[in-house]
Amino acid sequence: MRREATERSDEKSSSGRGRKRRTLVAAAAAAVLGIALLARGVAASNAAVGLSEASRDALAIPRWLYVATGGAAVGASALLAGFVTDRGFVRRIHDWRDDVLSSEPLGRGGRIALGVVGLVALALVLYRGIVGPQLATINFAVVVVFAGGRAGLTMATYAVGNAWPALNPFRTLTGPLPTGLVEYPDRLGRWPAVAGLLLLIWLETTTPVTTDPRLLGVAVAGYGVVTVAGALLVGRDAWFRNGDPVSVFLRFYGRVAPFRWTDGRLRASIPAMRLVSGPAELADQRADAGESHAAGDGDTDGRLVTGLDDVAFAVALVWELTFSGFVTTEQGAAAIRTVAGIGLPPLLVYGLLFLGGFGVFYGAFRLAARVAVSRILTARPPRELTVAFAPSLVAIAAGYHLAHYFAFFLSLAPSLADVLASPLSAPTNPVVLTLPGWVSALNIAFVLVGHLVAIWVAHSTAYRLFPSRLQAIRSQYPFVFVMVGYTAVSLWLISLPTTTPAFLG
Repeated sequence: MRREATERSDEKSSSGRGRKRRTLVAAAAAAVLGIALLARGVAASNAAVGLSEASRDALAIPRWLYVATGGAAVGASALLAGFVTDRGFVRRIHDWRDDVLSSEPLGRGGRIALGVVGLVALALVLYRGIVGPQLATINFAVVVVFAGGRAGLTMATYAVGNAWPALNPFRTLTGPLPTGLVEYPDRLGRWPAVAGLLLLIWLETTTPVTTDPRLLGVAVAGYGVVTVAGALLVGRDAWFRNGDPVSVFLRFYGRVAPFRWTDGRLRASIPAMRLVSGPAELADQRADAGESHAAGDGDTDGRLVTGLDDVAFAVALVWELTFSGFVTTEQGAAAIRTVAGIGLPPLLVYGLLFLGGFGVFYGAFRLAARVAVSRILTARPPRELTVAFAPSLVAIAAGYHLAHYFAFFLSLAPSLADVLASPLSAPTNPVVLTLPGWVSALNIAFVLVGHLVAIWVAHSTAYRLFPSRLQAIRSQYPFVFVMVGYTAVSLWLISLPTTTPAFLG
């Protein structure tokens, strides 16, 4: 009877095809208008904390129109995605895989080579950070860690594939050593990685590690001690998959990439489509609370998000870029000075903003799941929808990261090349590129593309979760609303002039 009712509903929907076409045209027009307005005379800059200062031209259009139009473009794209109701087509898009290369010897050789590169880079970062020149723009440690790692390696991870499991020097160091003295507690999940990521972001933002090479060297050494100790204590696989924030950070971003190396094969997929879990993985998300996290820090096609700890990590990827973007704007610095002016210690103000903002972002996403459950009257609990839709946030985070770090990486590419070419001697004439204005305008496209991909991931996930087309479409609306909010905030931030963070310069 339910199938007959569904068929009658589908027939009724097809009879209103003309109305759908009109709505489709209107949504497409809104999206095109949004992109056209955003492309006119808007310059946005890198909001990364650290090595380079950026400037921008004034907006050629009112900022409120610029931000509202960006949100409208994302909302219109959600309407467009709602018209793609062919389950077979949706499934083919995110299930497509193809072997590009198959060679076990090549894979082994590549892993060995990357392992050596990682060890050499770590040794040079420690050495040059502590004893090298203490000028950030010519110091090997600062330029490699932030321009090469924070920006370049992360962009390569979501644009090409995740090479960190082979490159990770701490994994290589602990390879020959006995590990796993105790069993990793399943109840901890990946919460240690969430806490570690938030701590690393806090240190990057509130301490001069981006400008003080010696402090950076000490920080990397401290991170290495904790990482090696964790791997020795609970085992390499368990630690690098659950406890190490850098490994989890790059594994999440690696799911956006079109390539991955597995079992001696280089496999290709449509970018970001591996964020969508298969039907077997989505069959019973309600068992997540008691499910142990798989071993290993490599990337597979299994579920990326298996519990609320992973949801928190995905939210942290979005929030950390929003936070760093806010505190490096003139308006953000002014707001922090105002609050600190009433007598609160500046670090306390930063702490309240950092943790409070993360809580708001996390709470908004969980609230979206509750609203979705109440709207579609499903037996699936809000926790299940929260876990299922969370991977879409990784696509948003990738767009944010590209917007924050693309120009930053390009401007410092000559300096990066110089320090890599002569790691034991400081460049005598470091070059920092001054980029044309149109490069900063790409930031808007990066943010919007990340959100559009996230909407498709959410759309595809909904069709995997719900047999009813109406339920699948309506379940996405609260999450799209939250995404529009994220879009508006991020577009507003990259439209603002940057400055040195208040009290931290």
